[in-house]
Amino acid sequence: MSGAPDMTANPSPAPGLRGMKFSRDWITRPVFGVALALLVIGAIYGGTPYLAIVAAATVFLAAREWHRVVGVGRGTPEFLFTTISVWAALATFVFWSHAYTPFIVLGGSTLVMLALATARRRNPLWQAGAILYLGIPALALMMLRSAENGAWLIVGLFVVVWATDTGALVVGNLVGGPRLAPHLSPNKTWSGTIGGMLAAAIAEAVFIALIGGHAVAAALFGVGLAAIAHLGDLFESWVKRHFHIKDSGSLIPGHGGVLDRIDSTLSAVVALAIVVFVLHIDPLFGARP
Repeated sequence: MSGAPDMTANPSPAPGLRGMKFSRDWITRPVFGVALALLVIGAIYGGTPYLAIVAAATVFLAAREWHRVVGVGRGTPEFLFTTISVWAALATFVFWSHAYTPFIVLGGSTLVMLALATARRRNPLWQAGAILYLGIPALALMMLRSAENGAWLIVGLFVVVWATDTGALVVGNLVGGPRLAPHLSPNKTWSGTIGGMLAAAIAEAVFIALIGGHAVAAALFGVGLAAIAHLGDLFESWVKRHFHIKDSGSLIPGHGGVLDRIDSTLSAVVALAIVVFVLHIDPLFGARP
């Protein structure tokens, strides 16, 4: 007996400019994107406490969506425990920023969550993984802010992530062509992926050059960080596809849910923290703003 054909088995190329139609997202996406960018930049330069508040609010909203995707409902004990655990790790960093203590908080909370979700038979690995998935990037962000020229490091990070997302969206829609991973995210194309990486290279080179650093090195770094941002985006797409969910939420007009907005940042901020604190590479490439 034959069923309906699988449209992702042999996907047709994206139509590009020929298939474009006006969408309300063309207006709402940039408007809300700029508003969110201004909020984040204000928190970055406001100092560690302000950035911690923005990170805590983002974690609350993202955890709500994650546990809706991997579990049942939003106001579950798992969601509340994830939020409180990451908040505790952030508070530990702000008020007692010993190098390992916040990560010990995350690790211990993850084990408790694993036991709680196992007892409730609620996808224990997925539920417990939320604490690490959201908590490690949140702590990485705070660590970067506390580093020398931390505000500039984080602005450079967001320059890459925002350029990657924008470049991928624009080039993918205009050029179209072969799809990147149709089984995970049918709308992503190879042209959009490459366009996003090129946009990140140009944006990062310009940003670093303006503050006095080496533009060529910054461009290469932008390409690498953009590739990691793309992987973070694909990971969230895989999770949604695994649980048969199209969008993590609809809170942000033109962007979907909070997780849909920060998926690239979650992977990129951890990568940047490794570059700075483990590899001891200067992502400002000689700039001293």
